[in-house]
Amino acid sequence: MSLSATAATLRRELQAQRARQLYRRSLKNTLSWAIFRDIYYDEADKLRALFEANRHETDADRIDRLLAAGEAKLKANQHPDPYLVPWVYGGSKYARNPPFPQEISIVHGFGKEEH
Repeated sequence: MSLSATAATLRRELQAQRARQLYRRSLKNTLSWAIFRDIYYDEADKLRALFEANRHETDADRIDRLLAAGEAKLKANQHPDPYLVPWVYGGSKYARNPPFPQEISIVHGFGKEEH
């Protein structure tokens, strides 16, 4: 395999990875805008149709332009307060209960003391 063929294959793989990441981030952003599942599924289908329309594109330069346009559109339509799962960093339940101080210990035989 020549160097140019290797470079072309590598470029194609990087474009595929970039497209997958763009699709995933777009789906997450859509979930922030449409929290009701019936609306979300309709919007996700529209988003999938946009990606499927250019699935068989072979011109590498055009693919780069399409990806750049998609990333710009995602950035422009980013939700100002995105939905976060409550227990992840930044969620409403993250670190809600702080750890106990180290001087507090567990008494395993509590209530079973011999008098």
